[in-house]
Amino acid sequence: MTADPQPSLSPEQDAYLRGRSDWMGAYLVLHAWGVIALAMALFIAWPHPLSFVIAVVIIGGRQLGLAILMHDAAHRALFKNTRLNDTLGTFLCGWPVGASLSLYRPYHLSHHRHTQQKDDPDLILSAPFPISKGSFWRKMRRDIFGVTGYQRRMEFFRMEMGDDPSRLQRWKNLFQAEKYFVLSNLLIFGITAAAGVWWAYFALWLLPLLTWYQVISRIRNIAEHAVVGNNDDRLRNTRTTLTNWGMRMVLAPYWVNYHLEHHLFVFTPCWKLPVAHRLLIEQGFGLRMELAPGYLAVLRKAVSNPHDDTHHGTPDDQRKRAQLI
Repeated sequence: MTADPQPSLSPEQDAYLRGRSDWMGAYLVLHAWGVIALAMALFIAWPHPLSFVIAVVIIGGRQLGLAILMHDAAHRALFKNTRLNDTLGTFLCGWPVGASLSLYRPYHLSHHRHTQQKDDPDLILSAPFPISKGSFWRKMRRDIFGVTGYQRRMEFFRMEMGDDPSRLQRWKNLFQAEKYFVLSNLLIFGITAAAGVWWAYFALWLLPLLTWYQVISRIRNIAEHAVVGNNDDRLRNTRTTLTNWGMRMVLAPYWVNYHLEHHLFVFTPCWKLPVAHRLLIEQGFGLRMELAPGYLAVLRKAVSNPHDDTHHGTPDDQRKRAQLI
């Protein structure tokens, strides 16, 4: 029996998809922070419940965008210059949202080596699905009210402090692990305070990070690998979710919805993933690819279990979940 053909690239296509750009990397980082600043300015200039909700949704989406740009840096695809890639990916993308590039890179590359297999460190995110609607909405409530964000940070703190019998050493461990997150957030607070709106740090940075960021991170994780067609098929164990620009703005910034293309061509910068998608379609792989027409279609499959399971896993499972971005 002849094996199914696999995606391939011509030398020219391969060279194009591998091409990175310091200018584009800088633009994407500036774009993320610029959108955050504009969303803050929107509410400050026009304080209203509606403008507040809009600002929280936009800022939370760009906070996820910063994590996605850090993810590109983990693949050394954000900047062509390695020093720029790692430095800006760490300090301008990862640390402000509480993510460490140096810790994330080996963990994430292991996910790529073992996608949807027993050694995949991300399998814990997709394995429980499908779940019931009741279970899903309980998770959404915890996310939107900040419970998930708070619990995740507290679990991080406990892991970082370690089990040393010395309380002083535990606090030193925590400081070493969190100092850059604290410093970057102190800088954000300092900027808002200097602008005369110190409260904006709490209402328009910390609140979105603890709420909307958690909501869309969960939806993104579900869409990428939950309830896929075949865990052993590279074209079916990862999903690309086709959606419109509005949904991309609030749920899938910086082309993260093209996740199958990312897994097939891990060296490709995020801004070239739409081209990678087009190449796959032109090669005739569309019918074999795990594609969804939108995030609602994915969620319908993900919450199709009629049995409401209130068991949320062992304490060890919960600790592992807390380590995930």
